[in-house]
Amino acid sequence: MSAASEFSFKVGTRLEGRHGRTGLISTPHGDIATPAFIPVGTKATVKAVLPETMKEIGSQALLANAYHLYLQPGPDIVDEAGGVAEFMNWHGPTFTDSGGFQVMSLGVGFKKVLAMESVGVQNDDVIAKGKERLAHVDDDGVTFRSHLDGSRHRFTPEVSMGIQHQLGADVMMAFDELTTLMNTRGYQEESLERTRRWAQRCLDEHERLTAARSHRPYQALFGVIQGAQYEDLRRKACRDLEELRGAAGTGFDGYGIGGALEKHNLGTIVGWCCDELPEGKPRHLLGISEPEDIFTAVQNGADTFDCVNPSRVARNAALYTEEGRFNINTARFKRDFTPIDESCDCYTCANYTRAYIHHLFKAKEILAATLCTIHNERFTVRLVDRVRESIDGGYFDEYQADFLGRWRGRIKAPGL
Repeated sequence: MSAASEFSFKVGTRLEGRHGRTGLISTPHGDIATPAFIPVGTKATVKAVLPETMKEIGSQALLANAYHLYLQPGPDIVDEAGGVAEFMNWHGPTFTDSGGFQVMSLGVGFKKVLAMESVGVQNDDVIAKGKERLAHVDDDGVTFRSHLDGSRHRFTPEVSMGIQHQLGADVMMAFDELTTLMNTRGYQEESLERTRRWAQRCLDEHERLTAARSHRPYQALFGVIQGAQYEDLRRKACRDLEELRGAAGTGFDGYGIGGALEKHNLGTIVGWCCDELPEGKPRHLLGISEPEDIFTAVQNGADTFDCVNPSRVARNAALYTEEGRFNINTARFKRDFTPIDESCDCYTCANYTRAYIHHLFKAKEILAATLCTIHNERFTVRLVDRVRESIDGGYFDEYQADFLGRWRGRIKAPGL
């Protein structure tokens, strides 16, 4: 019988004077020690890497995308397979996002990144240069055209909940409207109220579907906080979502901190939200993975976070090391027979050289993406593991200073 008791969160060690903490999220498919990085498998796969490999590199959970899986292969097929974890042969917890992020991208045509710069421009009709608006928001939901074939579709809170219940992830996100920093203050206020109403509808539909699908494990629902760069709107969104209840009394199991933001305000905004959110529920930050951002997010209260960046930049020859990031496809690596990073314990670093990986990119071989993605994902997972250990061990500040000192101090590959 599906029951909310199948999902829980326990706070562990707290960072003194800050919102940062360790913890343990328990789901029907396993536990997640937090802070935790959740790699993104958009279409039920982390691009170029086997799900089994993601387990081997230490990933505790994976996040899939409701919008993409709705379009292909369809949530009914995933449901028939037993849910997204079973479908992709992943033996562990899973997350899904609601599709709201992709709808924003379809609507305004900007690159799919969380951080952007407003540069003083405000325009509610903003759209990226050379792009066509493929999504239109109204108070009931969003009408959009598929990026695959141009077909028309409609997402409402109820539709998003239906899709995500069929996908069967352990953690789902409520359907929200993601604005841009270019939107006016007035539109941000309207959008926040729209997202609040949608959140209530998500809770109601979540209760209905949980009862109707009691043969499936319980799926936790996180409310998503918007409000852009405005402190009062962010705080209001947190209080509003915390107060919401479904007809049977169900509240949100946790919270997602979403929305476009200016990178330098990341910690401030996460801190505002965690001032307001209940201590005993987990907080997921949508869309970050760069080392500086990880330290900032964790100490200000984020428990989990996801991002496509480690795999995306890997496919473009960018590699992470503790001494900085570098591009492996440049000429200086043609005869470099050392690992990507001598200190890394990943499969790629144990078995392959920079020269070989350089060759794979020049030869346009698919294996290049696989080997580099393994390394970048392992780098990110291991970094967050060490952050968690440093909090439990009482040396977070020392670890942060040491790591970021090395990360920021080099702009080329170690040994060059």
